Amino acid sequence: MFMTAADPQLTWNLVQDVRQLFDFPFMVNAYRAGSVVAISAAVIGWLMVLRRETFAGHTLAMIGFPGAAGAVLLGVSASFGYLAFAMAGAVAIAVVAPSGRSGAADESAAIGTVQAFALACGFLFISLSQSNISGAQSLLFGSFVGITSEQVLVLLAGAVAALGVVAFIARPLVFASIEPDVAAARGIPVRALSFAFLLLLGVATAEASQVTGSLLVFALLVLPAATAEALTARPAVSLGLAVAIALFVTWFALALSYYNDYPIGFHITTLAFGAYVVAKGWQARFRLVPALARGGA
Repeated sequence: MFMTAADPQLTWNLVQDVRQLFDFPFMVNAYRAGSVVAISAAVIGWLMVLRRETFAGHTLAMIGFPGAAGAVLLGVSASFGYLAFAMAGAVAIAVVAPSGRSGAADESAAIGTVQAFALACGFLFISLSQSNISGAQSLLFGSFVGITSEQVLVLLAGAVAALGVVAFIARPLVFASIEPDVAAARGIPVRALSFAFLLLLGVATAEASQVTGSLLVFALLVLPAATAEALTARPAVSLGLAVAIALFVTWFALALSYYNDYPIGFHITTLAFGAYVVAKGWQARFRLVPALARGGA
């Protein structure tokens, strides 16, 4: 639990409550790690939604679980397992879905097969390592307790590298994501860009899994981006909104998890889903009003 003499309690003093969040190093590290993960997941998740590769992202998120469980079985850091299996999963998806688009039925079936086998391996690793239920829950649903300064630096290095590559290939990647056939006709290496993006998606899922857990990492990848997409069609504004939503959701979820016993993954998912519902309601409002006006006329 928390490293306090007594359980933290909310008061009517908002400034004191916020200040209390940063009384301990593990919370400072949690906010640092959460911020890094939120930014990288939002940017790469936005591209994932644009490319309509959410099923591939979901599979890579699931693959993080057997990776972490296998690392625990071998006695090494779970972070290494998340990254190793996510990268291996990205390569496997690139092989079974060579077009880089996971929407076709045969490609979806192949990706689903990879996911099912990986999950089966994860449960086998958990059984062999004889991990306690609490340890398995942290792999599945996430935990912010125990994040060290060294882990924050590793997350930061991975995020900077991934976002640097995204910035370098952004223009051709977006073009290939929107019009793959036209991009290929103009000599853009669509296959190579698809493979590179899957590797970047693997890095993003591996990093986010360490905060949200394997089962709920998908929420941080897809919900901020989908919410931003529902609010605006302007790419730059949509990307900025996705990052802002991811940061707000992560920061607020960390605060909620500090003051109660529920896992951070639950709070992130609930807050992100709530934002998505509000955005879709706002979008529907602007569609409904003109329709009613036409009906009245």
